[in-house]
Amino acid sequence: MSRAAGLITFNEVSYEHDATKPILKGASFSVRRGAKLTLMGQNGAGKSTIFGLITGVYQADEGDINIIPNTSIAISRQVIPRGELTLTLREFFEAPFTEKVYNIDPKIDEVLEIVNLAPAGDTVAFKERIVGSFSGGQQARLLLAQALIQNPDVLLLDEPTNNLDVAGIAHLTDFLKSYNKTVIVISHDSEFLNAFTQGVLYLNVQTRQVELYNGNYHAVVKDIAAQVEKEQRQNAQLEKEIQANKDKVNYFSNKGGKMRLVAKRMRDDIEEAEENKVEVRREDKTIRPFTIPVQQDIPTDILRLSSYKVIKNHEPKDVECEIVLKRGRHMQIVGPNGIGKTTLLESLAGGHAKGEEVAPGVRIGYYRQDFSNLDFNQTVFDCLMDVMDKKIEEDMRAVAAGFLINRDVIKTKIGLLSEGQKGLVAFARLVLLKPGLLILDEP
Repeated sequence: MSRAAGLITFNEVSYEHDATKPILKGASFSVRRGAKLTLMGQNGAGKSTIFGLITGVYQADEGDINIIPNTSIAISRQVIPRGELTLTLREFFEAPFTEKVYNIDPKIDEVLEIVNLAPAGDTVAFKERIVGSFSGGQQARLLLAQALIQNPDVLLLDEPTNNLDVAGIAHLTDFLKSYNKTVIVISHDSEFLNAFTQGVLYLNVQTRQVELYNGNYHAVVKDIAAQVEKEQRQNAQLEKEIQANKDKVNYFSNKGGKMRLVAKRMRDDIEEAEENKVEVRREDKTIRPFTIPVQQDIPTDILRLSSYKVIKNHEPKDVECEIVLKRGRHMQIVGPNGIGKTTLLESLAGGHAKGEEVAPGVRIGYYRQDFSNLDFNQTVFDCLMDVMDKKIEEDMRAVAAGFLINRDVIKTKIGLLSEGQKGLVAFARLVLLKPGLLILDEP
């Protein structure tokens, strides 16, 4: 891929959020027009920051970011700002355009179909709904649809499948296959990525460089894994040679005369070998297998539910029931989009919903898809320590390490973490909490 053909070109770009968190150091890469690429790297490495550099939210500290003039760029945002929650659906889709778009309704219908949020009834009334009336999962789909409706030259997608069901992912995949413009996507859904991407931009957290690999996603991941294995073998061989030479240096140093000169030359060789050792990429680590421990000495009947609330025709409705969740049993909540599944789970997680009776002393663990039940102003350290019965820091750090939460991340406020890191913190928190009742919303 020649740099001259680049629609987007990074030339010796360096950027850091602060002195302790460098993202890029002299990184150079180019994205050609029409490319469909995965942006890959460890959680928290800075993938979303690269999107911010492309869109102009961030400015490079050094180097140049060149984008061909008049290139339109749209990004699927993570959260709808409060100021947009009062817009009607039609106004929400009109908002990104600087000029009035005539006959926008067919375009809205098309993108709602792609994200599997097409209305079953009156489409005109549907477009007059207030954005804030949609569920959290539906709002995430609307953000994706708002990016798609702009039909941009460059489409940036950050975890677009997180709130899509199987049909929604299939619709989006078909759309992206036929989309003849540039797409860069961050996602952990390997099958989705393999279906349409043609290469990988790999953010290496050791070198802070972006490496370009051509080929489908599965092939590239295999190539990267092979490279890491090769680096590990090289390190093992060098370490063996270094230790052998150190033993010889100690021996020759005690002999005196010419042997000391030999020892000095060998020390130089050892230093060169140390410099040639390759830093194995941290982003290729995966979280350890884990289980969420169960609270001990809890009663047989954990939860009783005598009623719950659903949304029908945009109005709440109470439904009577008689549900008992016993210790060790699992229950799945299913239903169409917007019926109130997340609202029900949130109310149950509070432990005091209408019609809900939780056995005394039962701890409730709640994983919410948007992590809004976490305090974004807390550090990771405080968030994890707060849920522990016995606040033993060594135990907390041992669990955190299994979720790739290192000493730098643990000092960071949760609101500054990437979405992937927030998810890891949320799971680590559940392991430390040891809940008697576990509630999971799109884990």
